[in-house]
Amino acid sequence: MKQKLQRRFALSSKGADDTIRGSLFCALQNVAFMLPVGLLYCLVRDLLNGGLAGRGGFYLIACVACCLFIVVSTWLQYNGTFLATYVETGVRRVSLAEQLRRLPLSFFGKKDLADLTASIMNDCAVLETSQSHFVCPLIGACVSTVVIALGLLAFNWKMALAAVWPLPVAFAIVALAARVQEGFSRRSMAARIACEDGIQEYVETMADLRANNAQDTYFQGLAGKIRAMEHRAIISEFGTATFVVSAGLVLRLGMATTALAGAWLLTRGELDVLTFFLFLLTVSRLYDPLEGSLQNLAAIIATSTNIQRMNEIMDCPVQTGAEQLTNSGCDVTFDHVGFAYNDGEAVLRDVSFTARQGEVTALVGPSGGGKTTVSRLAARFWDATRGRITVGGMDVSQIAPETLMGLYSIVFQDVTLFNNTLMENIRIGRKDATDEEVLSAARLAKVDEFAEKLPDGWDTNIGENGCQLSGGERQRVSIARAFLKDAPIILLDEATASLDVENETAIQTSLSRLIQNKTVLMIAHRMRTVAGADKIVVLKDSAVAEEGSPAQLRQSGGIFAHMEQLQQESSQWKLG
Repeated sequence: MKQKLQRRFALSSKGADDTIRGSLFCALQNVAFMLPVGLLYCLVRDLLNGGLAGRGGFYLIACVACCLFIVVSTWLQYNGTFLATYVETGVRRVSLAEQLRRLPLSFFGKKDLADLTASIMNDCAVLETSQSHFVCPLIGACVSTVVIALGLLAFNWKMALAAVWPLPVAFAIVALAARVQEGFSRRSMAARIACEDGIQEYVETMADLRANNAQDTYFQGLAGKIRAMEHRAIISEFGTATFVVSAGLVLRLGMATTALAGAWLLTRGELDVLTFFLFLLTVSRLYDPLEGSLQNLAAIIATSTNIQRMNEIMDCPVQTGAEQLTNSGCDVTFDHVGFAYNDGEAVLRDVSFTARQGEVTALVGPSGGGKTTVSRLAARFWDATRGRITVGGMDVSQIAPETLMGLYSIVFQDVTLFNNTLMENIRIGRKDATDEEVLSAARLAKVDEFAEKLPDGWDTNIGENGCQLSGGERQRVSIARAFLKDAPIILLDEATASLDVENETAIQTSLSRLIQNKTVLMIAHRMRTVAGADKIVVLKDSAVAEEGSPAQLRQSGGIFAHMEQLQQESSQWKLG
């Protein structure tokens, strides 16, 4: 049962225990609220049979005991549902974040930011409400109803049947509608994700939309997505309400059948008036939690889409491996490596080469040839489909990604910065670095040239993704991180693409000091950037087309020589 709860509601082990405990407390609270009915029955019976006869003290104590029992059960119910659920929601969000941290980057190619954010924030919020307001009260209502129904059957089985027959019918109505409601929920969720994607894209691309005078056209499409989301939400709510209201009407019929059955039994002399009123009081209280529970059941069914999305993340296989490095040196070797995404289209086919320690190996070739994929595979951002990638003879697929990343400093073409100070953005390279070490790395990357002009200098908050900096300045921050980390293997993916010629030359001089005695894998499109490389690997059509030193490849007159010639010709191009 515990494992089923964990799977059905995306719970941790403790969360499943808390759900069981909370459900029992809800049942206890429902039973507590029924005790005054029994106490009233006994009081009226004694009054009709000749008075209390010295039992007044007993009923006074019983009333106080009932009140205390209700207070205690309510306190237990609140702590067992609401407070425990808030803790579980935090655990669930942390678990999702931890899972995302360990997933291969291929997973993120299938998901967009809005979808993943919705899973961590919105889906968790939905399940928080579900656990505290829906699941525990529903299970508690079912348990307490069974207990009360058994008591009524023992008291008078005919009247009990007249009172409880609507319960299975009402639950059946909602349960049979589960598939329909799941369909409503999936379509509503899809419409909401599309709307969130559209809003995020609209905000992120505002500059491009304005530059092309396309904001009105785009907004019309976005307005359509918003209306579609509203339409789907209305349909989903209406569909749910149809079944819930129908089930509620059936429950109300139970009060009528109880009254009719009681009247019939009264006329036959099989029931006294006091018992008749006892059942009328009981059914009026019995149906209250169940009516809410029927709505809860519909809401729980609707959360299945949220749970499926979260389970999809949690079920995705993570990258694992040894926590200890066993490499001998830092030569990076690709041995007949192939790679393909889920669609089966080959990105790399039988790629083999070695980037040796102490040398600069440059990856060049036409766009789409697989250069960036090679660098990502080297750092195990993805796992190769076939073949082996080794670092100093150590298979990277057998090493835990976080352990492996200790060997790499990476400078991407697309720089990611954080909404923090300039100093702390550089310190990402090595979190335990001192301020002096951070400043030293920053100077090597020429960050000091603009840092000292900022309002608060090195303590200036540079905004979301470094929005306060230019493209070249952001790239220099990324290069400073690589200087600070000082790892034995360096991956440079168009590291100086956003810099002007003067700064590119200065930083290349600094890079030449950084890369001494290290393994350097460089991706570049400008041939002058790779002119000083020790080895060049030309990738074309997902395979190694040429390999050798720049001089050897020039002499061979192949793809590299042709690319150099084309860039020389383009450098002489003039307007007019």
